[in-house]
Amino acid sequence: MAVKLRLARFGAKKHAYYRIIAADEGSRRDGSFLEQLGTYDPNKKPAAVALKQERVAYWLGVGAQPTDTVRTLLNKHHAAPAA
Repeated sequence: MAVKLRLARFGAKKHAYYRIIAADEGSRRDGSFLEQLGTYDPNKKPAAVALKQERVAYWLGVGAQPTDTVRTLLNKHHAAPAA
């Protein structure tokens, strides 16, 4: 299966925060994943993003495809280039 870099939702109703994860393409949104790569909290002003830069670079290097939202977060926060 292909690996995707995507968001997994956590937190309370209307106060969500997200984990940036590497997961198999067919797994559920909040299901099993391969590795946690960072967090994204849109409730803070400005939105807080914490990334494990070297692990993001590794997963992109082995062919993982980021979703559109994760690609935007990576580009804004100077992570490894997201193709």
